[in-house]
Amino acid sequence: MLLMLTPAAAAQSIATSPGPSDVSLTVYRAPHRSPGDEMNLRWLNGYALISETRTVSIPAGESEIRFEGVAGGIIPESAIVTGFPDGVIEKNQDAHLLSPASLLDASLGRRVHLRRTSGVTGEVTETEAVIRSGADGAVVLETPAGFEALRCTGLNETLIYDRVPAGLSAKPTLSVRVRSAAPVTQTVTLSYLATGFDWQANYVAELSADGEMDLFAWLTLANGDETGFAEADTYAVAGTPNREGVATIAPPREPISLRCWPAGTTTSDLSLPPPPPSAPPPPPPAPIGMAVAESIIVTGARAPVAMMAEQEALGELKLYRIPEPVTVAANSQKQVALLQRSDVPIEIIYRRRVGSEGQGGATPVVTARNSERGGLGLPLPSGEVAFFQAHEGRRVLIGQGRSRDLAVGEAVEVELGESIDVQTRVERLEEFADGGGDYRLTVTNAKNRPVPFEAELFTQGQRLGWSDARLADRNGRPLWRVTVPANGSAILRYRLEPQDR
Repeated sequence: MLLMLTPAAAAQSIATSPGPSDVSLTVYRAPHRSPGDEMNLRWLNGYALISETRTVSIPAGESEIRFEGVAGGIIPESAIVTGFPDGVIEKNQDAHLLSPASLLDASLGRRVHLRRTSGVTGEVTETEAVIRSGADGAVVLETPAGFEALRCTGLNETLIYDRVPAGLSAKPTLSVRVRSAAPVTQTVTLSYLATGFDWQANYVAELSADGEMDLFAWLTLANGDETGFAEADTYAVAGTPNREGVATIAPPREPISLRCWPAGTTTSDLSLPPPPPSAPPPPPPAPIGMAVAESIIVTGARAPVAMMAEQEALGELKLYRIPEPVTVAANSQKQVALLQRSDVPIEIIYRRRVGSEGQGGATPVVTARNSERGGLGLPLPSGEVAFFQAHEGRRVLIGQGRSRDLAVGEAVEVELGESIDVQTRVERLEEFADGGGDYRLTVTNAKNRPVPFEAELFTQGQRLGWSDARLADRNGRPLWRVTVPANGSAILRYRLEPQDR
């Protein structure tokens, strides 16, 4: 469909701001997303605080000021507008966005131009028509020849509109009614919350053979909104501020649904040429930024860092400021370097939580201390960690894990997955009539170097009677720590007894 715009006298004074001159974007993580979950790029549950600076020409008296190009996920009740000489009378979100269906529905009963093009000869004809039915079903037009359905003649047909009906917006729009004693050009600030954003940290760790790692992290921002923000001062907030959930209603943008019926009567043998076949549907879009994120994980640690986010305190939260304005495009991701540390001392400890009987591989856990002495010493936001190690001159991915938010001074612990070389087996040696028993825990190490091992004993409502090694305690459970020799094994014997014995 084509649209021809002609000037039309407005019934009221309307001033339009097509976009901001300056914008800042502060992104908050999804409040209910656990540290073990990645962002859902198809359904972003975080939000953003957007602040826009705009210059508008305000006529004298009461007028409507339209802020075009706001975020589609704007929460209208959160909007604050400052800078108007006499304040704001009311504000509204324009819920009717321009689309083929909304344009057709808003033009019911109005005259349009119907253009027909022959697919055989290329001949073009035009006639006036009045729209008599909407976009849900057959679009019925009244022409000088009578009533007919759109695109049921076998010819290529296009509706041409003279203007956009009142109330339709091509972009998400927030409008306010203001009052001014005299015409004035004013710089105003519009601030609001919007849904459909999120962010996370993506870490890349390269392990060395001497017990150290080089750590690099990306700050990954995701914008699932239809509106992009060019050259925006951009921030990310770590932490969970108290915020009540607010339901938002996205403006509908329905397509036109067209259906045809045979001309003539049910007994007519009139045969019309079939309409041209519909074009195949486009392939579904890939989740936003997925390919970009994957390439960053593979190459990020070796890329030169031209710009790195700067950390600042914000009450009980942490603010990460991108030092230069960046463009956060619509339906996309933006990655900026978050941190870089070299030669961080680490230890890989093999752990296993064991019950009464069974066997399985231990879990290697990369551990470090988040302190300056430990090579870190800064708050670490939650995110995914990809571990690489050099092998014959190439970087090889050896595992992936996730880390929660970590304050300075806390232990860093990231699980890699189940080990093949370090295996455990629990056997019941003797069972007692009262439910207790004697057990043996065997851990074997197929590596050519010793490994530290820890086992948490799940006593399952019983208590530890005795063991042949000294045990520590973790989370209220007995903990066995041992170094398993290279290509060797270690054994723990212990007894479990009923609590009332």
